[in-house]
Amino acid sequence: MPTLLIEHPITDFPTWHGAFSRFAERRRDGGVIAERVLQPVDDPHYVFVDLEFATVDQARAFRLFLESQVWSVPSRSPALAGSPRARILDTAPVGGASDNC
Repeated sequence: MPTLLIEHPITDFPTWHGAFSRFAERRRDGGVIAERVLQPVDDPHYVFVDLEFATVDQARAFRLFLESQVWSVPSRSPALAGSPRARILDTAPVGGASDNC
Protein backbone atom coordinates (compact mmCIF):
# COMPACT_ATOMS: atom_id res chain seq x y z
CA MET A 1 0.00 0.00 0.00
CA PRO A 2 1.60 3.32 -1.04
CA THR A 3 2.25 5.65 1.87
CA LEU A 4 3.12 9.32 1.77
CA LEU A 5 5.46 9.80 4.74
CA ILE A 6 5.76 13.43 5.81
CA GLU A 7 7.97 14.81 8.53
CA HIS A 8 8.73 18.33 9.67
CA PRO A 9 9.34 20.59 12.67
CA ILE A 10 6.42 22.54 14.11
CA THR A 11 6.05 25.49 16.45
CA ASP A 12 3.32 23.89 18.56
CA PHE A 13 1.09 20.86 18.22
CA PRO A 14 -2.36 22.41 18.88
CA THR A 15 -1.88 25.00 16.11
CA TRP A 16 -0.47 22.39 13.73
CA HIS A 17 -3.28 19.94 14.48
CA GLY A 18 -5.92 22.61 13.89
CA ALA A 19 -4.50 23.26 10.41
CA PHE A 20 -4.18 19.52 9.73
CA SER A 21 -7.81 18.99 10.73
CA ARG A 22 -9.04 21.68 8.34
CA PHE A 23 -7.78 19.55 5.43
CA ALA A 24 -9.60 16.33 6.43
CA GLU A 25 -12.09 16.53 3.57
CA ARG A 26 -9.33 17.31 1.07
CA ARG A 27 -7.41 14.24 2.28
CA ARG A 28 -10.49 12.06 1.72
CA ASP A 29 -11.10 13.62 -1.72
CA GLY A 30 -7.42 13.06 -2.55
CA GLY A 31 -7.65 9.33 -1.93
CA VAL A 32 -6.28 9.01 1.60
CA ILE A 33 -7.66 5.75 3.00
CA ALA A 34 -5.79 5.75 6.32
CA GLU A 35 -3.76 8.28 8.25
CA ARG A 36 -1.58 8.35 11.32
CA VAL A 37 0.13 11.23 13.14
CA LEU A 38 3.19 10.48 15.25
CA GLN A 39 5.56 12.50 17.39
CA PRO A 40 8.97 11.60 18.80
CA VAL A 41 8.71 10.94 22.54
CA ASP A 42 11.51 13.43 23.16
CA ASP A 43 10.49 16.23 20.76
CA PRO A 44 7.04 17.85 20.93
CA HIS A 45 8.08 20.21 18.12
CA TYR A 46 8.26 17.56 15.40
CA VAL A 47 5.63 15.47 13.63
CA PHE A 48 5.47 12.51 11.28
CA VAL A 49 2.37 11.89 9.18
CA ASP A 50 1.61 8.65 7.33
CA LEU A 51 -1.04 8.94 4.63
CA GLU A 52 -2.01 5.71 2.88
CA PHE A 53 -3.38 5.56 -0.66
CA ALA A 54 -4.62 2.87 -3.04
CA THR A 55 -2.16 3.96 -5.75
CA VAL A 56 1.22 5.63 -6.10
CA ASP A 57 -0.33 8.15 -8.50
CA GLN A 58 -2.76 9.31 -5.80
CA ALA A 59 0.14 9.72 -3.35
CA ARG A 60 2.11 11.73 -5.91
CA ALA A 61 -0.84 13.97 -6.67
CA PHE A 62 -1.47 14.62 -2.99
CA ARG A 63 2.20 15.42 -2.36
CA LEU A 64 2.03 17.95 -5.20
CA PHE A 65 -1.11 19.46 -3.67
CA LEU A 66 0.66 19.82 -0.31
CA GLU A 67 3.76 21.37 -1.86
CA SER A 68 1.91 23.84 -4.09
CA GLN A 69 -1.25 24.65 -2.12
CA VAL A 70 -0.47 24.11 1.57
CA TRP A 71 3.18 24.33 2.53
CA SER A 72 3.87 27.26 0.21
CA VAL A 73 1.10 29.35 1.81
CA PRO A 74 1.94 30.33 5.42
CA SER A 75 -1.71 30.91 6.37
CA ARG A 76 -2.51 27.30 5.41
CA SER A 77 0.40 25.87 7.40
CA PRO A 78 0.64 28.19 10.42
CA ALA A 79 2.71 25.96 12.70
CA LEU A 80 5.20 24.80 10.09
CA ALA A 81 8.70 25.54 11.41
CA GLY A 82 10.86 24.35 8.55
CA SER A 83 10.78 22.55 5.26
CA PRO A 84 8.68 19.40 5.19
CA ARG A 85 10.20 16.21 3.89
CA ALA A 86 7.75 14.03 1.97
CA ARG A 87 8.51 10.62 0.52
CA ILE A 88 6.31 8.04 -1.12
CA LEU A 89 6.93 4.57 0.25
CA ASP A 90 5.62 1.17 -0.74
CA THR A 91 5.78 -2.23 0.89
CA ALA A 92 9.13 -3.93 0.30
CA PRO A 93 9.08 -7.44 -1.18
CA VAL A 94 10.43 -9.50 1.72
CA GLY A 95 10.03 -13.07 2.87
CA GLY A 96 11.11 -14.93 -0.26
CA ALA A 97 13.65 -17.77 -0.41
CA SER A 98 16.19 -15.43 -2.04
CA ASP A 99 16.41 -13.10 0.98
CA ASN A 100 19.84 -13.07 2.57
CA CYS A 101 18.88 -11.55 5.90
